[in-house]
Order: sequence, then C-alpha cells, then structure tokens
Amino acid sequence: MIKSVLATAALATGAWAARPFLNEPDTGIELALPDLAVGELPPLDAMVGLPDFDYAARNYLPVENYTYYRNGAGGEWSYRNNLEIFHQFHFRPRSMIDISKVNQTLKTTILGHEFSAPFFISPAARAGYGHPDAELNLVKAAGAQDILYMPALYATKTIEEIAAAKKEGQVVFQQLYLDSAADDEVTQALFDRTEAAGADAIVFTIDSAANGNRQRAARFDVGSAVVAYEAYSWDYLDKIRNMTDLPIILKGIGSVEDAKLAVEHKVPAIILSNHGGRQVDGAQSSLETALEIHADAPEVFEQIEVYADGGVRYGADVLKLLALGVKAVGLGRPFLYANVFGQEGVEKAIELLKTEIAYDAGNIGVPDVGKIGPEAVNWRTGFYGFGGKPQGPR
Repeated sequence: MIKSVLATAALATGAWAARPFLNEPDTGIELALPDLAVGELPPLDAMVGLPDFDYAARNYLPVENYTYYRNGAGGEWSYRNNLEIFHQFHFRPRSMIDISKVNQTLKTTILGHEFSAPFFISPAARAGYGHPDAELNLVKAAGAQDILYMPALYATKTIEEIAAAKKEGQVVFQQLYLDSAADDEVTQALFDRTEAAGADAIVFTIDSAANGNRQRAARFDVGSAVVAYEAYSWDYLDKIRNMTDLPIILKGIGSVEDAKLAVEHKVPAIILSNHGGRQVDGAQSSLETALEIHADAPEVFEQIEVYADGGVRYGADVLKLLALGVKAVGLGRPFLYANVFGQEGVEKAIELLKTEIAYDAGNIGVPDVGKIGPEAVNWRTGFYGFGGKPQGPR
C-alpha cells in the first residue's frame, strides 16, 4: 500500500514538473497591449491583477534590474513551486450564506498593531532598481493603505530615510541580517540605529546562513557578493534579545521542528518562508510548511503569531494560508514590480489584492475573512492528501 501511494505521488509530481512553467498566466495582457514596445511602461489602468506588474516590470526594466528581483536559486524549482503549490488545493465553496459585509472584515492585528488587511510588504532589497524613489514609494503606499511594511536592511534608501517618509503613527518592522561573527558592538549599533529610527519590531532573517546559489543572478552580475557561513543558534538568539527592547521576529522558518522550537524559546512571531526560493533550490514553500505545522503541531498557531510569504499572487493564495492558521501573509516581488509605477502603482497593487481577498472569500461562502478555517479548502486534492497531512472535512 505504501509503495503504491509513493509511486502515485512520484508520478503526480513528475507530471506536475513536466507542465510548461508560466511565470505569469496568460490572461490576455499582451493582446490588450499589442503596441507596447520593449522598454515602455504600460498605462497603470491596464494592470488588473498582481501578475500584470511582473509583465510590466520585465518589459520596462533593464534586464539586470529585473533579474535581481526575479532570480531564484539553482534551477529555480522552489521559485516555481512557490507559485504553483497554491493551485494544487481547491476551495470547497459554500452557498446560501450572507457574505454582504465580507469586505468589512479584512482588518487584522499584527503583534497588537491594527492594520486594514491581513497582508504586508515583505522585506525586499534594492527597490531603487525599479524606481528612483525606491523604498520611499513602498513606505508611503503602505501608510496610505494602512498595511504593514517591513523595510529591508539592504534597501536602496537608508533606514533613516525610510523612517522619515513614514506618516505619523505608521508602524514598520525593520528587517535585519546579522553577522554572527561580528563583535557585539557592531550588532548593538545596528539595533540602536533601528530603535532610533522608530521601528516597532525587528525581523531577523535566519534562512540565509550561507550564500544562495543564484545562477540566473550570476549571469547578469546581480548576485550577492557576501560569502559567509553563519553560526546562528538558539543561544545566539538569546544573546541578541538582551541587546534590544524590540520584539524579534524570526523570518525563514521552513519546518515544524523549528516552529516548535520558536515556541519553546518564546519567540513572539515567526515568518514561514524559503526566501522567495532564492537560497536553496528544493526548499519547501511556506504553504507546505504551514500544512506540516497544521498536521503535526497545530497548537503552534495558537501559541505564537505565524506569518508566511512566498509565491503569493492572488487573494485566493492569501485565503489558503489564512485557512491553515497563518495570521498575515507577506508579498515581496509583486510590490517591487508595482514600484516601477511609483507610489501610485504600489497602492494600486494593494487595492487589487484587498478586493480579490474580499471577492474570493465571498464566493466561497466565508462571511468573515478573520474566521476562515481549514474546512474552506479540500486539502486532499493536492499531493499532500496522504501521510497525515491536513485532509479537510470527511
């Protein structure tokens, strides 16, 4: 029986891998813009979904700039899986339910801070490759739309410049890379700088302990120049927590074991992530990690706040993560692509995603986005319908 299940799974996985990969689906944008020249920016009102911004950025930006955003590790199978995994699982729409106020239920809290929607702008470096105002567009758009922004340490603009562009009272969580070999004074100085800029939390990226094998990036000389092997450990986390009063969120959890350890070490929140498929090819997606936690340690979702990013392009993707217990969902590349249009483009992307979440929730019979549960999805339709994974209602 086990052999037959494994054989079936192998065949299914092979069939999926044989599918032609679509970086973004064909929904007619090229037919709608037949005269768009390479290097030309299409009109913003032609963007009707987040994948459209990828198309626009690829057509508009120099290849090196676009490649920096687009590239993944190795053969980019994890990048591809991040996008495609959501479509392996199907909703179980319910009818005859009053969903007339679903668009009023998107509000959420993240570490106690209130926001207008259950998604955020994930840390993503070098926004200046897309627009001269770089991260200033992102922080202003996030403030105007009342969603969370997590500026990246390796941003085009400085921590201080981004902080100066915040609207009054705006909450940001600052992402940091830490050098485990550095003197404590160096780490302390970075924490002090983050606190002085008014960040409300630190997002410590832990899934890049070594350099990523980014072949596409190497071809265009836009890969990382940093070659280091970090000595990250739970003892290291305990040490750095004594250097700041800010809560430290761990970004890059990729297994149920590490999620459980985060709980044990009293981490306030974690972000399920494989670094956008940019660090190690073959790392499972955040949806797969969420499935793993839901199956083996569902209590984690109640013990700490769990966020997730990677491959999210649709409101439906957000809902599937929320259904498993994820509290908020991050997006990086889509907002960098939208940034080629400036702040207005980023705001439009935010508005589109808010609308999609409300539409899709309503169409599957979920009247309150904040109360969606695993029963909204048929988890048996994917390759994870065996081996103890969440199966949905029977």
